[in-house]
Amino acid sequence: MEAFLFIPCLVEHVLPQVGEATAMVLSRVGLTPVLPKGQTCCGQFVYKRGRSDLVRPLARRFVEMFADAPAIVCPSGSCTAMVRRYPSLFAAGDPWRERAEAVAAKTFELGQFLVEQLGITDLGAHYDATATLHASCQTSRVLGAGSPTEALLAKVAGLTLAPLARPERCCGFGGAFSVDYPDVSQAILAEKIDDIVASGAEAVITAEPSCLLNIAAALAKRELPIRPLHLAEVLAGGMS
Repeated sequence: MEAFLFIPCLVEHVLPQVGEATAMVLSRVGLTPVLPKGQTCCGQFVYKRGRSDLVRPLARRFVEMFADAPAIVCPSGSCTAMVRRYPSLFAAGDPWRERAEAVAAKTFELGQFLVEQLGITDLGAHYDATATLHASCQTSRVLGAGSPTEALLAKVAGLTLAPLARPERCCGFGGAFSVDYPDVSQAILAEKIDDIVASGAEAVITAEPSCLLNIAAALAKRELPIRPLHLAEVLAGGMS
C-alpha cells in the first residue's frame, strides 16, 4: 500500500530530517511512501488571519494533487488540521466541498495514522534517554492525536518519559500569535522551557514542527544541553 507524504513548509525548508524520518517510519511498517512534487503551503497562516479567500486556491491545488492517494500522512498536527478544515471553505453544493471532504477524510498526522489506522504502537524503535513530551495545542486539542503520540513513545525501548509539571501549557508559538504578541509569546515560551528543565529530561519530544523550532531556538539561546526531537525522529532512530 502507498502512503502519500504531505510535507509542511517548515519541514521542507527547515527540518528536512523530519520528512526523511517520516518516510523511513512508513517504509518500516510495510508502506511505500510517495512524495508528490509541487506541494505548496496548506494556507494555515493566512487562514488564521481570516483570509479564507487566499486559502481556497491552495486547497483546490492540494485536493487535486492528493485526490488519488489511498492515505495522506503528515508529520504535523496543525497542517493536518488545516486540511481537515478545507471542506468548510466551500459552500454546500459546491463540487469542491465534496472533493475536499474526501481528501480530508484520508489525511492523518503521523502518530494518529500509525495507531488509529494501522493499529501499530510498537515499531521496534529504541532511544536511550530520559525525555519529556511537549503535546502541542494543535496536535492534542484540535486534532486529538495526543494519545497516539504517547502510545508510540511508551513502546520505545530505553526511553524514559519524565512528566512536565504543566503539560497542558502552550509553547507560545501559535502561528500569527507569536508575530502579533512577541512579548507575551516569549513569556509563555520561557515558562515552557523552565518546565522542561525542571523535568530533568535530556531531550524534549513533540509531534509539531513549529513547536519544535520554537522550543529548539529557546534551548539554544539559553545554551541548554537538551535535545529537541520530532516524534518521527525518535521512531526512526534505532529501528531494527
